[in-house]
Amino acid sequence: MSFLFLGSIFIVSIIVSFIIAKVFNLPIKKILERIINDPISDAWRKYLIFAIYITGISSGVRIWEIERYFGLSEYVDRTGTTIEKVVQLTSERWTLEILRTIIEALQGISIMLLVFFIFALIAFVITKSIESRQKNKTN
Repeated sequence: MSFLFLGSIFIVSIIVSFIIAKVFNLPIKKILERIINDPISDAWRKYLIFAIYITGISSGVRIWEIERYFGLSEYVDRTGTTIEKVVQLTSERWTLEILRTIIEALQGISIMLLVFFIFALIAFVITKSIESRQKNKTN
């Protein structure tokens, strides 16, 4: 049961990463071709797609939170005493963890893409200013 749970969370995070990689493949390609304007932009695109997968999987599969289903978990009750108990993996928790995997994977990927697009915007502005200066010098 535990391996099925881990496997399903891993597969869900791969699927989320795959969908996001497919959606952003063309925009990333166009942005990199515009900024870099060299055949190496394809290598950078492949690296960014790889980074989307790594970020999505590592954000979606939260080992430190999933460990509580495989051993004792410590809780502090209202009186302040520590209680150790096993958290049961019910169908409701499965659903919750699958949804949490989707949300965390999307959140991790969105932060990574936000950083990329911020730097791409800065590079685009620099490229445009250099092009306009060169155009003004030739006129």
